[in-house]
Amino acid sequence: MKKNKQKKVMFISSIGGHLTQLLQLKPLFDQYDYHIVTEESSITKELAKEYPVSFLVYGARNYLFSYLFKFSFNCIKSFFIFLKERPDVIVTTGAHTSVPMCYIAKLFRRKVIYIESFAKTTTPTLSGRLVYPIADLFIVQWESMKKVYPKAVYGGSIY
Repeated sequence: MKKNKQKKVMFISSIGGHLTQLLQLKPLFDQYDYHIVTEESSITKELAKEYPVSFLVYGARNYLFSYLFKFSFNCIKSFFIFLKERPDVIVTTGAHTSVPMCYIAKLFRRKVIYIESFAKTTTPTLSGRLVYPIADLFIVQWESMKKVYPKAVYGGSIY
């Protein structure tokens, strides 16, 4: 397919299942000038061999005190990654790592596409609730989630 080089798309997610879902969108990568942002770990460092990627600090929410510092740092780092990459569109599968980038994108009047987690069939994620009000396109993977997010679009499973 012909690449749409005038559009820069940033794909961002936390590690784990969110990243697994994000990587299911790989067929889209070749259609755009793209960049991936995720949390740094021994597993995600391998991504740099295949994809253009930037890393944020991994922070588990179960250690609240350290998480607050890591989250704050990631907010600042997200801002600098955004300025460096200058994406036109943010596509995210969540979770907490992606929320600041979505709000930064809206500050710069960029499009935000949020894909709610496949694991959620009847209840929202925290990141989904935070991004839903600002998302230009909010996609759910289960019809039942349309009750939770009335303005969402049912997109089916990305698996």
